[in-house]
Amino acid sequence: MARPIITLTTDFGLNDHFVGTVKGAILSIAPDAEIVDICHSVQAFDILDGALALAQAYSYFPTRTVHLVVVDPGVGSARRPILASSDKYNFVAPDNGVLSLMYAREERLNVRHITSDHYFLQPLSNTFHGRDIFAPVAGYLAKGVDQEKFGPEITDFVRFNAPRPKAVD
Repeated sequence: MARPIITLTTDFGLNDHFVGTVKGAILSIAPDAEIVDICHSVQAFDILDGALALAQAYSYFPTRTVHLVVVDPGVGSARRPILASSDKYNFVAPDNGVLSLMYAREERLNVRHITSDHYFLQPLSNTFHGRDIFAPVAGYLAKGVDQEKFGPEITDFVRFNAPRPKAVD
């Protein structure tokens, strides 16, 4: 069986421990996972930039890839962690619109509010949900935990209308 693949798209940069810490959290749960960096230089807290980075890359990965996206200006707030699943991929991200471009492309989406906190690292930090919520969920998905185990299906997830080019005379 092929090793599970988890991609990372973040605004963490590479000048400190954050990317490595997230990878460690994933590997502690799914030691066989292959972690692929899509981008860690998304502009800080820029949801559109994160959505664009993900949209340009995700469809080139094999079916069943887990895409972890952490561009999260609302960390520590009431925004929801979500799991979006299509026929081909799983996406773990904050519910802030960062998956909007993917939503426009993928058919038969199922989106869940991640509420099953026994999949989270404890104690839960108020400021590092990438490590404590998103990374563990990605790891458990890569290990084969069924998406239904993570929380209830939702339909009111956040999405934005992508800017469209227009011709100007």
